[in-house]
Amino acid sequence: MRIALGIEYDGAGFNGWQTQPDGRSVQDALESALGQLAGETISTICAGRTDAGVHAVDQVVHFDTAVERPLTAWVRGTNRFLPESVAVRWARQVEGEFHARYSAVRRGYDYWIFNDPVRSPLTHGRATWVFRPLDDAPMKVSARYLVGRHDFTSFRSAECQAASPVRDLQLLEVERLGRWLRVRARANAFLHHMVRNIAGALVAVGLGRYPPEWLAEVLAARDRSRAAPTLGAAGLYLARVEYDPRFELPAPEAAAPHRFDAYTNQDLWPDA
Repeated sequence: MRIALGIEYDGAGFNGWQTQPDGRSVQDALESALGQLAGETISTICAGRTDAGVHAVDQVVHFDTAVERPLTAWVRGTNRFLPESVAVRWARQVEGEFHARYSAVRRGYDYWIFNDPVRSPLTHGRATWVFRPLDDAPMKVSARYLVGRHDFTSFRSAECQAASPVRDLQLLEVERLGRWLRVRARANAFLHHMVRNIAGALVAVGLGRYPPEWLAEVLAARDRSRAAPTLGAAGLYLARVEYDPRFELPAPEAAAPHRFDAYTNQDLWPDA
């Protein structure tokens, strides 16, 4: 049978999602826990590989097994063997054609920026700190230039292995929530470091270094050297992975870690 899981994790202590020789990846931790529960080796496939330090609110994985366990056991039993920084949120039995990566129709990332003159120890490893004031009004304007189907070469890393730099960016929004700014990005798929590079460009605009239309020039240049530096991994969250409704997978409860609620005091999951 094929089982799908919804995974949430704090990526600060991991070397990314993908299995590593030293065993310090989210995949290694999850497969070890699943193996202890199932009594056999379990191999997982995820919706999106996150880099070192990147977090997930709604990572989706699937695996095949002949071992029968109640769905509640795939959640609570697996969590028993997982470190505190990783948790299985839900489990569903799915049809064989479901694929965590290839069946996904849209992915969403949130990038969180803590904008305050003084750093907060509570945000260390979980957000990017910008101490200079950010003007979110021009950031919102500049974000509109990137929405649509474009060649995002200017916003991909040199290590990106994607066959094509063309992506359909369906949503890019900047929202201020008190001392926080959230950059929300939704697309069919993303290039390596694409969201972090876009966030870096938006911050450059928010600091007044460039006018909003500068992002259109950077996009058209198709040259990574024309854009701003890449922002850190700590602020990036895989926030949502969407599938055809026929798979009946749960939607995430929130678009950001619950610990941020006290900072924003606002609804973190408005309708997209």
